Amino acid sequence: MNKTIRNTAVFSLLLVLALLLRATWVQAYQGRALADDDHNRRKTIAQYAQPLGDIVVAGSPVTGSKRTAGDDLAYKRTYTHGSLYSAVTGYSSQAYGATQLEGIYSEVLDGTDSRLKNPVDALTGKQQEPGDVVTTIDPAVQKAGFRALGDTKGAAVAIDPKTGKILGMVSTPSYDPSKISGTADGDAWRKLLADQDKPLVNRALRQPLPPGSTFKLVVAAAALEDGLYGSADEKTESPNPYTLPGTRTVLENENTAAPCENASIRTALQYSCNNVFGKMAADLGQDKVRSMAEKFGFNDTTQDVPVRASASLYPTGMDKAQTALSGIGQFDVTATPLQMAMVSAAISHDGVLESPHMVSKVVDADNDTLQSFEDGKSQRLVSSSTAEQLRSAMVTVVNEGTGTNAKVDGAEVGGKTGTAQHGENNSKTPYAWFTSYAKADTGKEVAVAVMIEDSGAARSEVSGNSLAAPIAQKMMAAALK
Repeated sequence: MNKTIRNTAVFSLLLVLALLLRATWVQAYQGRALADDDHNRRKTIAQYAQPLGDIVVAGSPVTGSKRTAGDDLAYKRTYTHGSLYSAVTGYSSQAYGATQLEGIYSEVLDGTDSRLKNPVDALTGKQQEPGDVVTTIDPAVQKAGFRALGDTKGAAVAIDPKTGKILGMVSTPSYDPSKISGTADGDAWRKLLADQDKPLVNRALRQPLPPGSTFKLVVAAAALEDGLYGSADEKTESPNPYTLPGTRTVLENENTAAPCENASIRTALQYSCNNVFGKMAADLGQDKVRSMAEKFGFNDTTQDVPVRASASLYPTGMDKAQTALSGIGQFDVTATPLQMAMVSAAISHDGVLESPHMVSKVVDADNDTLQSFEDGKSQRLVSSSTAEQLRSAMVTVVNEGTGTNAKVDGAEVGGKTGTAQHGENNSKTPYAWFTSYAKADTGKEVAVAVMIEDSGAARSEVSGNSLAAPIAQKMMAAALK
């Protein structure tokens, strides 16, 4: 063969091979990326080509699908009692994407999850019937919290301490996801974004704020575990007034007549004595307090329930005065309602924290389980003795102290109030907190945390007992029925 022809033939063959390799690369490797790209219209068309799977509460779906008219997106998402459950479901919007459970399990709900396909379907690319997401939410608890919060700006979380199941998750003001599920809902979307109360923010998970005196439970746990004090009834070394170390600033108590000087942990929780817990934190030192806080979940940037929660923070690099302020849940300490519910849940459950979760299982169209969360991770945080003493002291708070509005007939109830400063020099309306647990003779238990960011009440009327405890009481009563 002529050399020139041979070289041309070889070169042409190499070009063909290169084209084949490029086509294979695009189809086999880049094809998946292109198909999954959020800007690919075909992905959205496929997502809404059939009715979506459902998010289920107590055996009944709280979501649905509606046939659209004259659109390449055949179905759109609908919600039953959307405002009630938006902190759980999030939204699935043809125009604005998906959040929370809708976002995390979007492929299960639209039928594209690989676990839904048999081997033949995987080869052909056939879209399967969607699966469902089964939650742990108790509708009675959810409704009790939602109605009790009403028009206030706040949030509440209820957890079963024995299992870690989240029984209720409420954030107010809320919104109806149905109003932004289509492609022509721009006005509703812009209104939500412009709302200064930020209804799209899930305050139960994503709004860490100073926890105030509810954090004193963590400091008390650290003191008992460290051996700084032998029991919750031992007198502490706590002068009243207490001057922050290295300063002339006096740490004042809300109730100036309370017996806070050298008060025991029980009495200091009962009257919420700042001098006791400020000095206690300073005596322990920031490292020991931080270690205990992190056991309870503070500084965890990977807290998934399975929705990712914002980290609750216990700071570093503090001086002694700042450490003392951290002991009363101020300075740069922040917490979510989820975090403070976890504190009470662990104390209620003998010092053991069961991993909190609001999904029990994910199932396919035949109700076969694809993923189960029934057996969460258990972790002992404090000894049985410490947990028992803290429960007893929390009961004193409810029966004789600052948390009397949390009492539930026929149940053991323990709690801790909190009022956290807001704004420079506490110039804005304080935040009101309450964290608690309740046990019934039937064996049912629940832990609840409530945060009131703004109730519209006068500054003098803001307290954990007046605003937050009644909401916790209603959620606990509903859980124990």
